Amino acid sequence: MAETITMPKLGFDMEEGTLIRWVKSEGEQVTKGDILAEIETDKATVEVEAQSVGILRKHVVQEGSIVPVGSVIAVLGDEEEEIDLEALLQEVPVAAEIEPQETTSATSQIETESESTPPTPEDNGKFPEGVKASPIARRLAKDMGVDLRTLSGSGPGGRIVKQDVEEAMESTKAPVTDVLGLQIPPLSGTVSDSTTVPLTKLRSLIGRRMTAAKQELPHFYLTAEYDASPLMDLRSEINMRLPEGEKLSVNDFIVKAAALALRQFPNLNATLEGDQILRHGEINIGIAVAVEDGLLTIVIRNADLQPLRAISLSAREAIGRAREGRVRLEDVEGSTFTVSNLGMFDIENFIAIINPPEAAILAVGSVMDVPVVQDGEIVPGKRLKVTLSSDHRVTDGAEAAKWLQVFKEFVEDPLKLLI
Repeated sequence: MAETITMPKLGFDMEEGTLIRWVKSEGEQVTKGDILAEIETDKATVEVEAQSVGILRKHVVQEGSIVPVGSVIAVLGDEEEEIDLEALLQEVPVAAEIEPQETTSATSQIETESESTPPTPEDNGKFPEGVKASPIARRLAKDMGVDLRTLSGSGPGGRIVKQDVEEAMESTKAPVTDVLGLQIPPLSGTVSDSTTVPLTKLRSLIGRRMTAAKQELPHFYLTAEYDASPLMDLRSEINMRLPEGEKLSVNDFIVKAAALALRQFPNLNATLEGDQILRHGEINIGIAVAVEDGLLTIVIRNADLQPLRAISLSAREAIGRAREGRVRLEDVEGSTFTVSNLGMFDIENFIAIINPPEAAILAVGSVMDVPVVQDGEIVPGKRLKVTLSSDHRVTDGAEAAKWLQVFKEFVEDPLKLLI
């Protein structure tokens, strides 16, 4: 039976997306999990996966079209099935297509510029400029004047990623020499021209959301300090037994500990809906990830039920996709509590702004080597500071403080995370 595929909603504030590229052509066989199309939102470029099996019978919108959430983008059906497209499309709203040149997306600009360059026979026009590259790599190459067709990709399937463009830029820099031909280091402290850089869509979205969150959500903050020695010792012992590429990070322990503590305090794993509090049944931990021009939150689903190695693997794969600009729907949808960790930047302590519509966010600093008092003597120790930001409409200081106490139990006795 024929069915429609609609523009997905990625986040509570998403209203529209730009269909960048059809991966599957009309008439192609589709199986569950196949990538149908790439969609650009304010946050990232997302790969849309098929949820059923069939033949892609119709592209309802063209590449480069801006499509409202919930509008039909394609029709899926059987090969011999007779489909009344007009009747089917009347059941679901269809987007009013906008010509690609009217959009402001970076991909649309690339497609317009590449019209004069015919695709190579191998790609048959599937990729802009006949080059397989991430959106971030395309934008960087355009800004820096790098020809993607001269590069070899190090990403999955030969995809050109940001690092490939940066390495190409570095290799083309000519060394500075003096009158004797000797290479000299560049001068420091020189004055450069001021430049004006337009806000990216992601940077604009972050600004709007964070401004609204600070103005509308009554934040309060609680900071606690923990003994991180047991956690660091257990992590070292576990990682000695794991191969390279599978070792656990401190953040993996933090995510698991936060998820288990949330079981006892459902108000911190909740969303305010009018005059009601929705306590989520699932504990889906969002992890704030630094990407090009901003932040993106990837989601570890049912983090309280997953073992540490599964959390680590899920996070590593989702973060990799986010930084390459090819996230999936499940990577960024449905978080109920967020962890923002700046420990890798030697930050002792900070506060984070709540990620709406969640009720709390945990800011995690570095594990610091500090002198501590133990049995009346000053000895070396390891300490970790965290700050919990909470929505005062949903919870209170006493409840948030109790959550931090339970969280402490898991951090200072991390074997509990393995049980």
